[in-house]
Amino acid sequence: MWTSAKAPSLAEMETMAHDLLARLPKTFRDLCAGVIIRVEDFPTEDVLDEMGAESEFDLLGLFQGTGLPQQSSGDIARLPNLIWLYRRPILDYWAEHDETLGRIVRHVLIHEIGHHFGLSDEDMAAIEASMD
Repeated sequence: MWTSAKAPSLAEMETMAHDLLARLPKTFRDLCAGVIIRVEDFPTEDVLDEMGAESEFDLLGLFQGTGLPQQSSGDIARLPNLIWLYRRPILDYWAEHDETLGRIVRHVLIHEIGHHFGLSDEDMAAIEASMD
């Protein structure tokens, strides 16, 4: 069985993230309009420095942009909000824990979207628990 198993590619993980996003509660999902999801193997050196990460495996995901609580109707045009998922750190985490890859990606996605909304960790945990 394991001889044919392989880690998902960047494109496959991005598809997985979009599929998981489509399964989130509708009210939560509707607020995500315009948020772009991207998957890279690792964060950039600038991101690692900015986040104070000790290793390229320290970050599983990142929200970049202006969260909803900080936006106003008078804002000037800005770059779209992005959610980055980092494939190699996620795969490393998956290898070390007894969770499915889909559940890990869902957790990271909810956590990063939660930053967009300004949600507390408790709010994000409740959303995730409602999906089990």
